Amino acid sequence: VQLQACGGGLVQAGGSLRLSCAASGRTFSSYIMGWFRQAPGKEREFVATIGRNGGTTYYADSVKGRFTISRDNAKNTVYLQMNSLKPEDTAVYYCAARIGVIFSTNVRSYDSWGQGTQVTVSS
Repeated sequence: VQLQACGGGLVQAGGSLRLSCAASGRTFSSYIMGWFRQAPGKEREFVATIGRNGGTTYYADSVKGRFTISRDNAKNTVYLQMNSLKPEDTAVYYCAARIGVIFSTNVRSYDSWGQGTQVTVSS
């Protein structure tokens, strides 16, 4: 599957952004989807993941209660609603797809990656 993320931008602390990730192909519902992020000089880290039918989700502790992952299988799209943004959320955000039924927070467990979208939160 090919993925394309968009929706990043510059926002003040406390603000909100909604990222989208569109997938090509007709098997989108077969994939567990995830969002990761990478700040300058740091390793790529897990943010959130969602099951194939959207019924289950899992978040990194650092974003729990502020970010919401969702998906629309009819539109082949996964979303990341980010509220109460903090300067430490500044990073390039990547969507990723994983074949299987078990959630994973491991970067190496994902099969396909989008190109990334920059999120910058000013203080």
